[in-house]
Amino acid sequence: MALGLFQSRLFSSPTDLGSGLDLGQEMIGATAASHDILTRHVISLLDSYHDLTGLPWWVVIATSTVAFRTALLPILILQRKQTKTISHFLPKLPPFWPPKGSGRSVVQQLMLFRSERKALGCPSFFWIPAYFSIQISCFFLWITSIRRMSLDHHPGFDTGGALWFQNLTEIPNGLYGPLFPFLIAGLHYTNTQITFSASSVHKVDKFAQLAKTYKIFLNFLTFALYFLAFQMPQGSLLYWSTNLSFSIAQQSIIKHPVVSAKLGLQGDDTVQKEAGNPILTNIEEAKLTDPSSKGRMISGHDLTPKELVALSAKYLSGGQKEKSIPLLRLALEKDPEYLQAMVILGQALYQKEQFAEAAKYLERAASKLIDACPTEVEEVDLLIVASQWAGVSNIRQGKTSEGITHLERVANMEEPDDPKSKAHYLDALVLYSSAIFNEGRREEAAKCLRRVVAYDPSFQELLKQCEEEDDSIPSADSTSTSNSTHKHS
Repeated sequence: MALGLFQSRLFSSPTDLGSGLDLGQEMIGATAASHDILTRHVISLLDSYHDLTGLPWWVVIATSTVAFRTALLPILILQRKQTKTISHFLPKLPPFWPPKGSGRSVVQQLMLFRSERKALGCPSFFWIPAYFSIQISCFFLWITSIRRMSLDHHPGFDTGGALWFQNLTEIPNGLYGPLFPFLIAGLHYTNTQITFSASSVHKVDKFAQLAKTYKIFLNFLTFALYFLAFQMPQGSLLYWSTNLSFSIAQQSIIKHPVVSAKLGLQGDDTVQKEAGNPILTNIEEAKLTDPSSKGRMISGHDLTPKELVALSAKYLSGGQKEKSIPLLRLALEKDPEYLQAMVILGQALYQKEQFAEAAKYLERAASKLIDACPTEVEEVDLLIVASQWAGVSNIRQGKTSEGITHLERVANMEEPDDPKSKAHYLDALVLYSSAIFNEGRREEAAKCLRRVVAYDPSFQELLKQCEEEDDSIPSADSTSTSNSTHKHS
């Protein structure tokens, strides 16, 4: 009886230990068998593709890789959208770990974080590694299958290559042996840089240090991959290089502003990249948002379009164009029909000498205002400013006729009574007279300048030069710099 007390599950007899080892071996064997089944399916799929098309094996491997990665693209787009949404909510969420003096345990803090995340409607954080988890699993399955085909000297693999990798069953060797390892290492490094520049979550403070550490690890991994590639058959290396090349092309295409906008991926990420920092504005610089918040950082995503334009106008008045432009882009993303944002963004881009893009926004605003037949003072003033700056933007690109068309629109308008609108109107007349004088329309230019001189005698000298047919009259470029500095805010 006494000995029976020591017979517990904490102690095992040799027989029990043997049965435990057998159980472990059975589990490992079952896992290996499951993986073997998946590998055989991939090999069978590749064989069917090869038999159906009759293409060389190197083409089969490359094209099947591209086809498979393309099939995963919808998952990537969905994951990117969810990740972008998470990055918007992160500034509003409590920290992961309990702050000092909070009195909460780690579990309590995590529960608080979880409840706050659900209350805000923030997606699950499992979306962040979702695509990577799927891709890496498929990567290992595919590369393992091709490796097995190479090591087993699959029919046709010994002559199924091209260029320096004629034999897909061999490991890199000879004079051209380092080419594949160097290609793998270079593509991996390039893919790492593009991935981290395109990500939105790593720009948030809560993930910044973790992302920085992970990027350093991936950069160092480049050297390990170079030497590892010397130990792999060329069939596997062909797949690997194709996979990395597809990743680089995919990231570059999705990162393009037009593509990202079409896919619904453009947002704070684009703005943050352009500004160089996440749009986190001190509440003292934007008191219009939340007066109850003292010194707390807020996200530009939380500001209304009107607030974003007001803040951008403040930056512009201080000469901080780099800060104002991302805010204006975000305002237009929130409200694509916000005409004031279009005009001010056009002015800011003109000041950065991005004349083509400036003209696009200004012409768009002017077109919409003309269609609306403005009668209110502010709308008329906005049309004058949009037409004036659109005209100068086109002239600076060498599109003189298009520029004159915009300036002529203002010249044909009825003179406004509002003092601010009249100032903008006279500026446009000066620009118009300068532009048409340079086109040889001296009398029309003098007529416009007489209207300006009636209100502002400082332009008398300019009128005199025009009447004397003096070609030294300032151009529209210099005039716009000296006399058309009004900002519409």
